[in-house]
Amino acid sequence: MDLPTLPIGGRIRHHRVRLGRTQAVIAGLAGITEDYLSQIERGLKTPSPEVLAKLAAQFQVPVGALLGDDAPAPVVEVPASAGSDVVRALLGHRPAPNCPLTTAALRERVEEVWRLWQTSPTRWTDADAVLAALIADVEASVRVRRYGTDPAERRDVLRVAADLYGLLRSYCRRGGRLELSLMVADRALRAAEDADDPLRIAAARWNLGHVLLAQPGDEADAQDVALAAADDLHRTLDTPEAVALRGALELVAVVAEARTRRAWAARDRLTGRVTPLAEQAGEGNVMWTVFGPTNTELHAVSVEMHDGDAVEGLRLADQVDITLLPSIERQFTFGLEVARCYDLRREDAAVLVHLLELEDLAPEDLQRSPLARTLVVSLVQRSRPTYRRQATALAERLQLL
Repeated sequence: MDLPTLPIGGRIRHHRVRLGRTQAVIAGLAGITEDYLSQIERGLKTPSPEVLAKLAAQFQVPVGALLGDDAPAPVVEVPASAGSDVVRALLGHRPAPNCPLTTAALRERVEEVWRLWQTSPTRWTDADAVLAALIADVEASVRVRRYGTDPAERRDVLRVAADLYGLLRSYCRRGGRLELSLMVADRALRAAEDADDPLRIAAARWNLGHVLLAQPGDEADAQDVALAAADDLHRTLDTPEAVALRGALELVAVVAEARTRRAWAARDRLTGRVTPLAEQAGEGNVMWTVFGPTNTELHAVSVEMHDGDAVEGLRLADQVDITLLPSIERQFTFGLEVARCYDLRREDAAVLVHLLELEDLAPEDLQRSPLARTLVVSLVQRSRPTYRRQATALAERLQLL
Protein backbone atom coordinates (compact mmCIF):
# COMPACT_ATOMS: atom_id res chain seq x y z
CA MET A 1 0.00 0.00 0.00
CA ASP A 2 1.35 3.44 -0.98
CA LEU A 3 0.62 5.22 2.29
CA PRO A 4 1.70 8.71 1.18
CA THR A 5 -1.19 8.76 -1.33
CA LEU A 6 -3.72 8.23 1.46
CA PRO A 7 -5.29 11.09 3.41
CA ILE A 8 -4.40 11.41 7.10
CA GLY A 9 -7.51 9.50 8.14
CA GLY A 10 -6.65 6.61 5.85
CA ARG A 11 -3.12 6.39 7.20
CA ILE A 12 -4.42 6.37 10.76
CA ARG A 13 -6.85 3.60 9.92
CA HIS A 14 -4.06 1.63 8.20
CA HIS A 15 -1.82 1.70 11.28
CA ARG A 16 -4.72 0.85 13.60
CA VAL A 17 -5.69 -2.16 11.51
CA ARG A 18 -2.02 -3.15 11.23
CA LEU A 19 -1.94 -3.48 15.01
CA GLY A 20 -5.26 -5.31 15.11
CA ARG A 21 -6.80 -2.68 17.42
CA THR A 22 -10.39 -1.49 17.44
CA GLN A 23 -11.35 2.15 17.26
CA ALA A 24 -12.54 1.98 20.85
CA VAL A 25 -9.17 0.76 22.12
CA ILE A 26 -7.06 3.29 20.21
CA ALA A 27 -9.42 6.15 21.03
CA GLY A 28 -9.26 5.29 24.72
CA LEU A 29 -5.47 5.13 24.73
CA ALA A 30 -5.26 8.45 22.86
CA GLY A 31 -7.72 10.17 25.18
CA ILE A 32 -10.38 10.88 22.55
CA THR A 33 -13.84 9.49 21.88
CA GLU A 34 -14.46 6.57 19.56
CA ASP A 35 -16.78 8.74 17.48
CA TYR A 36 -14.11 11.40 17.06
CA LEU A 37 -11.58 8.78 15.87
CA SER A 38 -14.17 7.39 13.47
CA GLN A 39 -14.71 10.85 11.99
CA ILE A 40 -10.94 11.34 11.64
CA GLU A 41 -10.58 8.05 9.76
CA ARG A 42 -13.49 8.95 7.46
CA GLY A 43 -11.98 12.35 6.68
CA LEU A 44 -14.74 14.28 8.43
CA LYS A 45 -12.40 15.73 11.09
CA THR A 46 -8.77 16.87 11.02
CA PRO A 47 -6.85 15.83 14.13
CA SER A 48 -4.98 18.46 16.12
CA PRO A 49 -1.18 18.17 16.47
CA GLU A 50 -1.71 16.92 20.03
CA VAL A 51 -4.05 14.14 18.92
CA LEU A 52 -1.71 13.23 16.07
CA ALA A 53 1.19 12.92 18.51
CA LYS A 54 -0.86 10.65 20.79
CA LEU A 55 -1.97 8.44 17.91
CA ALA A 56 1.59 8.19 16.59
CA ALA A 57 2.77 7.15 20.05
CA GLN A 58 0.19 4.37 20.20
CA PHE A 59 1.10 3.15 16.72
CA GLN A 60 4.81 3.48 17.58
CA VAL A 61 5.50 5.46 14.42
CA PRO A 62 6.75 9.04 13.92
CA VAL A 63 4.15 11.74 13.47
CA GLY A 64 5.45 12.15 9.92
CA ALA A 65 4.18 8.65 9.08
CA LEU A 66 0.64 9.87 9.73
CA LEU A 67 1.22 13.12 7.87
CA GLY A 68 2.51 11.30 4.80
CA ASP A 69 6.24 11.97 4.88
CA ASP A 70 7.97 9.75 2.34
CA ALA A 71 11.05 9.18 4.47
CA PRO A 72 10.76 7.15 7.64
CA ALA A 73 12.24 8.59 10.79
CA PRO A 74 15.92 7.74 10.88
CA VAL A 75 17.39 5.39 13.45
CA VAL A 76 20.93 6.47 14.15
CA GLU A 77 23.37 4.02 15.65
CA VAL A 78 25.97 5.25 18.11
CA PRO A 79 29.30 3.41 18.08
CA ALA A 80 30.55 2.11 21.41
CA SER A 81 32.64 4.84 23.02
CA ALA A 82 33.82 3.40 26.32
CA GLY A 83 37.57 4.00 26.56
CA SER A 84 39.72 1.03 25.54
CA ASP A 85 41.96 1.34 28.61
CA VAL A 86 38.91 1.24 30.90
CA VAL A 87 37.48 -1.76 29.09
CA ARG A 88 40.82 -3.58 29.30
CA ALA A 89 41.04 -2.85 33.01
CA LEU A 90 37.58 -4.31 33.57
CA LEU A 91 38.54 -7.41 31.62
CA GLY A 92 41.65 -8.00 33.72
CA HIS A 93 44.35 -6.25 31.69
CA ARG A 94 45.07 -3.66 34.36
CA PRO A 95 48.02 -1.35 34.94
CA ALA A 96 50.18 -2.23 37.92
CA PRO A 97 48.39 -1.14 41.10
CA ASN A 98 49.86 1.50 43.40
CA CYS A 99 50.06 -0.51 46.61
CA PRO A 100 49.78 -0.18 49.46
CA LEU A 101 46.87 2.28 49.45
CA THR A 102 44.70 3.30 52.36
CA THR A 103 40.97 2.86 52.05
CA ALA A 104 40.52 6.54 52.85
CA ALA A 105 42.70 7.51 49.89
CA LEU A 106 40.76 5.19 47.58
CA ARG A 107 37.45 6.58 48.78
CA GLU A 108 38.59 10.11 48.10
CA ARG A 109 39.57 9.17 44.55
CA VAL A 110 36.25 7.37 43.88
CA GLU A 111 34.24 10.30 45.22
CA GLU A 112 36.25 12.71 43.09
CA VAL A 113 35.59 10.77 39.90
CA TRP A 114 31.90 10.62 40.84
CA ARG A 115 31.92 14.44 41.17
CA LEU A 116 33.54 14.70 37.75
CA TRP A 117 31.05 12.26 36.26
CA GLN A 118 28.08 14.25 37.51
CA THR A 119 29.30 17.80 37.04
CA SER A 120 31.92 18.04 34.28
CA PRO A 121 30.86 18.95 30.72
CA THR A 122 33.84 16.88 29.57
CA ARG A 123 33.15 13.99 31.91
CA TRP A 124 34.07 11.30 29.39
CA THR A 125 37.53 12.73 28.79
CA ASP A 126 38.00 13.27 32.53
CA ALA A 127 36.84 9.76 33.45
CA ASP A 128 38.95 8.07 30.78
CA ALA A 129 42.04 9.73 32.24
CA VAL A 130 41.67 8.14 35.70
CA LEU A 131 39.38 5.11 35.63
CA ALA A 132 41.77 2.38 34.46
CA ALA A 133 44.28 3.08 37.23
CA LEU A 134 41.50 3.45 39.79
CA ILE A 135 40.00 0.07 38.83
CA ALA A 136 43.41 -1.56 39.28
CA ASP A 137 44.01 0.05 42.66
CA VAL A 138 40.56 -0.71 44.07
CA GLU A 139 40.54 -4.32 42.94
CA ALA A 140 44.08 -4.89 44.25
CA SER A 141 43.08 -3.42 47.60
CA VAL A 142 40.03 -5.68 47.76
CA ARG A 143 42.22 -8.72 47.11
CA VAL A 144 44.72 -7.74 49.79
CA ARG A 145 42.03 -7.20 52.41
CA ARG A 146 39.86 -10.18 51.49
CA TYR A 147 41.75 -12.47 53.84
CA GLY A 148 42.92 -9.83 56.28
CA THR A 149 42.36 -9.87 60.03
CA ASP A 150 40.47 -6.56 60.19
CA PRO A 151 36.81 -7.12 59.19
CA ALA A 152 35.98 -3.41 59.48
CA GLU A 153 38.73 -2.50 57.00
CA ARG A 154 37.54 -5.22 54.64
CA ARG A 155 33.98 -3.88 54.73
CA ASP A 156 35.20 -0.34 54.07
CA VAL A 157 37.16 -1.28 50.96
CA LEU A 158 34.21 -3.34 49.67
CA ARG A 159 32.02 -0.25 50.05
CA VAL A 160 34.52 1.71 47.98
CA ALA A 161 34.45 -1.03 45.33
CA ALA A 162 30.64 -1.01 45.24
CA ASP A 163 30.65 2.77 44.72
CA LEU A 164 33.19 2.54 41.89
CA TYR A 165 31.27 -0.23 40.13
CA GLY A 166 28.12 1.88 40.38
CA LEU A 167 29.83 4.64 38.42
CA LEU A 168 31.19 2.14 35.93
CA ARG A 169 27.66 0.87 35.34
CA SER A 170 26.67 4.30 34.07
CA TYR A 171 29.93 4.73 32.15
CA CYS A 172 29.60 1.40 30.33
CA ARG A 173 25.87 1.72 29.62
CA ARG A 174 26.16 5.20 28.16
CA GLY A 175 29.33 4.19 26.36
CA GLY A 176 27.44 1.53 24.42
CA ARG A 177 28.81 -1.51 26.27
CA LEU A 178 25.67 -2.99 27.81
CA GLU A 179 27.31 -6.36 28.43
CA LEU A 180 30.02 -4.70 30.53
CA SER A 181 27.41 -2.55 32.23
CA LEU A 182 25.61 -5.70 33.38
CA MET A 183 28.91 -7.20 34.54
CA VAL A 184 29.90 -4.23 36.69
CA ALA A 185 26.37 -3.90 38.07
CA ASP A 186 26.69 -7.48 39.28
CA ARG A 187 30.12 -6.71 40.75
CA ALA A 188 28.64 -3.75 42.62
CA LEU A 189 25.92 -5.97 44.08
CA ARG A 190 28.41 -8.65 45.13
CA ALA A 191 30.67 -6.08 46.81
CA ALA A 192 27.73 -4.45 48.62
CA GLU A 193 26.46 -7.82 49.84
CA ASP A 194 29.92 -8.86 51.02
CA ALA A 195 30.13 -5.56 52.91
CA ASP A 196 26.69 -6.28 54.40
CA ASP A 197 25.66 -2.68 53.66
CA PRO A 198 21.86 -2.38 53.15
CA LEU A 199 22.05 1.06 51.55
CA ARG A 200 24.66 0.04 49.03
CA ILE A 201 22.85 -3.22 48.29
CA ALA A 202 19.78 -1.17 47.40
CA ALA A 203 21.91 1.22 45.31
CA ALA A 204 23.46 -1.74 43.47
CA ARG A 205 20.01 -3.07 42.66
CA TRP A 206 19.03 0.41 41.47
CA ASN A 207 22.01 0.24 39.13
CA LEU A 208 20.96 -3.19 37.94
CA GLY A 209 17.47 -1.86 37.25
CA HIS A 210 18.93 0.84 35.01
CA VAL A 211 20.95 -1.70 33.07
CA LEU A 212 17.77 -3.69 32.44
CA LEU A 213 15.93 -0.53 31.39
CA ALA A 214 18.56 -0.02 28.70
CA GLN A 215 17.62 -3.33 27.09
CA PRO A 216 14.24 -3.22 25.29
CA GLY A 217 12.01 -6.02 26.52
CA ASP A 218 13.54 -6.16 30.02
CA GLU A 219 11.44 -3.37 31.52
CA ALA A 220 9.34 -5.77 33.61
CA ASP A 221 12.50 -7.31 35.07
CA ALA A 222 13.84 -3.83 35.86
CA GLN A 223 10.63 -2.98 37.69
CA ASP A 224 10.69 -6.24 39.65
CA VAL A 225 14.31 -5.73 40.71
CA ALA A 226 13.69 -2.15 41.81
CA LEU A 227 10.48 -2.73 43.74
CA ALA A 228 11.85 -5.80 45.51
CA ALA A 229 14.87 -3.73 46.54
CA ALA A 230 12.64 -0.91 47.78
CA ASP A 231 10.61 -3.34 49.90
CA ASP A 232 13.74 -4.96 51.34
CA LEU A 233 15.23 -1.60 52.21
CA HIS A 234 12.00 -0.45 53.84
CA ARG A 235 12.10 -3.49 56.12
CA THR A 236 15.80 -3.21 56.84
CA LEU A 237 16.63 0.46 57.29
CA ASP A 238 14.69 3.52 58.45
CA THR A 239 16.91 6.54 57.79
CA PRO A 240 16.58 9.68 55.61
CA GLU A 241 19.08 8.11 53.18
CA ALA A 242 16.96 4.97 52.93
CA VAL A 243 13.87 7.06 52.18
CA ALA A 244 15.67 8.79 49.32
CA LEU A 245 16.95 5.54 47.88
CA ARG A 246 13.49 3.97 48.06
CA GLY A 247 12.24 6.91 46.03
CA ALA A 248 14.97 6.40 43.44
CA LEU A 249 14.02 2.72 43.17
CA GLU A 250 10.37 3.64 42.67
CA LEU A 251 11.45 5.91 39.82
CA VAL A 252 12.96 2.90 38.05
CA ALA A 253 9.48 1.38 38.11
CA VAL A 254 8.02 4.64 36.79
CA VAL A 255 10.39 4.56 33.81
CA ALA A 256 9.59 0.89 33.16
CA GLU A 257 5.86 1.63 33.16
CA ALA A 258 6.23 4.65 30.89
CA ARG A 259 8.32 2.74 28.35
CA THR A 260 5.80 -0.11 28.20
CA ARG A 261 2.90 2.22 27.38
CA ARG A 262 1.45 2.19 30.89
CA ALA A 263 1.48 5.93 31.40
CA TRP A 264 -1.50 5.80 33.76
CA ALA A 265 0.39 3.45 36.07
CA ALA A 266 3.50 5.64 35.92
CA ARG A 267 1.48 8.74 36.80
CA ASP A 268 -0.23 6.96 39.68
CA ARG A 269 3.11 5.78 41.05
CA LEU A 270 4.58 9.26 40.79
CA THR A 271 1.66 10.78 42.63
CA GLY A 272 0.98 8.07 45.19
CA ARG A 273 4.44 6.73 46.03
CA VAL A 274 7.30 8.81 44.65
CA THR A 275 6.15 12.34 45.44
CA PRO A 276 5.57 11.65 49.18
CA LEU A 277 9.05 10.10 49.42
CA ALA A 278 10.57 13.06 47.57
CA GLU A 279 8.88 15.54 49.89
CA GLN A 280 10.13 13.58 52.88
CA ALA A 281 13.69 13.26 51.56
CA GLY A 282 14.10 16.73 50.05
CA GLU A 283 16.66 17.56 47.39
CA GLY A 284 19.67 15.28 47.67
CA ASN A 285 22.11 12.95 45.99
CA VAL A 286 22.15 9.82 48.16
CA MET A 287 24.41 7.22 46.56
CA TRP A 288 24.56 9.53 43.52
CA THR A 289 20.92 8.88 42.59
CA VAL A 290 20.00 12.61 42.49
CA PHE A 291 16.65 11.82 44.05
CA GLY A 292 14.37 14.60 45.24
CA PRO A 293 11.37 16.71 44.23
CA THR A 294 13.09 18.14 41.14
CA ASN A 295 14.11 14.74 39.79
CA THR A 296 10.55 13.57 40.38
CA GLU A 297 9.26 16.49 38.31
CA LEU A 298 11.68 15.55 35.54
CA HIS A 299 10.28 12.03 35.47
CA ALA A 300 6.75 13.42 35.15
CA VAL A 301 7.89 15.17 31.96
CA SER A 302 9.48 11.93 30.76
CA VAL A 303 6.24 10.01 31.29
CA GLU A 304 4.34 12.43 29.06
CA MET A 305 7.06 12.31 26.42
CA HIS A 306 6.88 8.52 26.26
CA ASP A 307 3.08 8.76 26.13
CA GLY A 308 3.29 11.13 23.17
CA ASP A 309 1.57 13.98 25.04
CA ALA A 310 3.97 16.72 24.06
CA VAL A 311 1.65 19.51 25.19
CA GLU A 312 1.41 18.20 28.75
CA GLY A 313 5.11 17.35 28.77
CA LEU A 314 6.07 20.89 27.83
CA ARG A 315 3.61 22.35 30.32
CA LEU A 316 5.22 20.34 33.10
CA ALA A 317 8.72 21.19 31.85
CA ASP A 318 8.00 24.90 32.21
CA GLN A 319 7.54 24.35 35.95
CA VAL A 320 10.92 22.65 36.52
CA ASP A 321 13.95 24.53 37.85
CA ILE A 322 16.88 22.36 36.78
CA THR A 323 19.39 24.58 38.59
CA LEU A 324 18.44 22.62 41.71
CA LEU A 325 19.92 19.46 40.22
CA PRO A 326 23.48 18.51 41.22
CA SER A 327 23.97 16.44 38.06
CA ILE A 328 24.68 17.68 34.54
CA GLU A 329 23.62 14.25 33.32
CA ARG A 330 20.10 14.73 34.66
CA GLN A 331 19.98 18.28 33.28
CA PHE A 332 21.04 16.92 29.91
CA THR A 333 18.42 14.17 29.94
CA PHE A 334 15.72 16.68 30.83
CA GLY A 335 16.74 19.04 28.01
CA LEU A 336 16.81 16.16 25.55
CA GLU A 337 13.31 15.05 26.52
CA VAL A 338 12.04 18.62 26.12
CA ALA A 339 13.59 18.64 22.64
CA ARG A 340 11.80 15.36 21.91
CA CYS A 341 8.48 16.88 23.00
CA TYR A 342 9.01 19.72 20.53
CA ASP A 343 9.93 17.13 17.91
CA LEU A 344 6.59 15.40 18.49
CA ARG A 345 4.92 18.74 17.71
CA ARG A 346 7.22 19.23 14.71
CA GLU A 347 8.40 22.56 16.11
CA ASP A 348 11.81 22.21 14.52
CA ALA A 349 13.16 25.63 15.47
CA ALA A 350 12.57 24.83 19.14
CA VAL A 351 14.21 21.42 18.69
CA LEU A 352 17.29 23.11 17.28
CA VAL A 353 17.47 25.68 20.07
CA HIS A 354 17.38 22.98 22.73
CA LEU A 355 19.94 20.79 20.96
CA LEU A 356 22.33 23.72 20.71
CA GLU A 357 21.86 24.42 24.43
CA LEU A 358 22.63 20.76 25.16
CA GLU A 359 25.80 21.04 23.08
CA ASP A 360 26.93 23.90 25.31
CA LEU A 361 25.96 21.99 28.47
CA ALA A 362 27.51 18.60 27.71
CA PRO A 363 28.99 18.26 24.20
CA GLU A 364 30.41 14.79 24.83
CA ASP A 365 27.02 13.48 25.94
CA LEU A 366 25.33 14.96 22.88
CA GLN A 367 27.84 13.08 20.73
CA ARG A 368 27.00 9.78 22.46
CA SER A 369 23.21 10.06 22.81
CA PRO A 370 21.23 7.92 20.32
CA LEU A 371 18.12 10.09 20.76
CA ALA A 372 20.06 13.32 20.24
CA ARG A 373 21.69 12.01 17.09
CA THR A 374 18.35 10.83 15.75
CA LEU A 375 16.78 14.23 16.43
CA VAL A 376 19.62 15.98 14.63
CA VAL A 377 19.34 13.77 11.53
CA SER A 378 15.55 14.28 11.44
CA LEU A 379 16.08 18.01 11.80
CA VAL A 380 18.49 18.15 8.87
CA GLN A 381 16.14 16.13 6.68
CA ARG A 382 13.21 18.48 7.13
CA SER A 383 14.82 21.79 8.17
CA ARG A 384 13.61 25.05 6.68
CA PRO A 385 16.04 27.36 4.85
CA THR A 386 16.04 29.84 7.74
CA TYR A 387 17.83 27.43 10.08
CA ARG A 388 19.13 24.72 7.73
CA ARG A 389 22.69 26.07 8.01
CA GLN A 390 22.69 25.79 11.82
CA ALA A 391 21.16 22.30 11.74
CA THR A 392 23.66 21.11 9.15
CA ALA A 393 26.59 22.57 11.10
CA LEU A 394 25.43 20.76 14.24
CA ALA A 395 25.18 17.48 12.32
CA GLU A 396 28.70 17.99 10.99
CA ARG A 397 30.06 18.64 14.49
CA LEU A 398 28.48 15.36 15.61
CA GLN A 399 30.08 13.67 12.57
CA LEU A 400 26.69 12.67 11.20
CA LEU A 401 27.37 14.14 7.76
